Amino acid sequence: MATIAGDTLKARYAALQAEREQSWTAAQLEGNIHQRQLLSQRFDPAAVAQPGVVLPPLSFANVEGGTVSLGEITAPGHALIAFFRYAGCPADNIALPYYARALAPGLTERGIGFLALSPQPAHLLKAIKERHALPFAIATDTDNHLARLLGIAFQPDERPSPPPAGWIGETAGTNSWELPQPSFLLLDSGRIVRWLHVSPDWLDRPEADAILGRIDLEIGETRL
Repeated sequence: MATIAGDTLKARYAALQAEREQSWTAAQLEGNIHQRQLLSQRFDPAAVAQPGVVLPPLSFANVEGGTVSLGEITAPGHALIAFFRYAGCPADNIALPYYARALAPGLTERGIGFLALSPQPAHLLKAIKERHALPFAIATDTDNHLARLLGIAFQPDERPSPPPAGWIGETAGTNSWELPQPSFLLLDSGRIVRWLHVSPDWLDRPEADAILGRIDLEIGETRL
């Protein structure tokens, strides 16, 4: 995608939507917008994991080999986890490189670890890390295990049976309709939930400055 004036995440998603309005059918546009509206209307902040919840010592398959665990990333202190959909998702291919450029350096300055999770198998998920040369770890939340624990997993309302060619489970290699809602999870040492931000509408995700500002408020650090 070409450089967008202002180069905010909101501007890039507006450009994506404008492209779709030119190339998608009316039915495709209506279905996509309707699903995002339904998820936003149904979202209940009280139904997701709350601050103070202690997560189990989960581990995830790293796309570069081996595993990465919640204990490992929180051992030095705080860690931020970003949940995204799958390597071929257009919205994720806008968000992750944006966060690599605008968010990751600020996290490094604050000594906060950064991990991005998707339910997609590691051998398929590796493509998005290589495509954008992402500087943070990418790993697989198999069967949306952590996403379910946090209450952020969902399935689309329209789930034809049998599924059509190219359905989410086939595209992502999960054999499931289930996906995580894009989210940011801030953890304290000891795998304790400090803050969870959920974006039910996957084309309405927080800007990097807003995330860093909230982190500074949560952990009491001075904004750098």
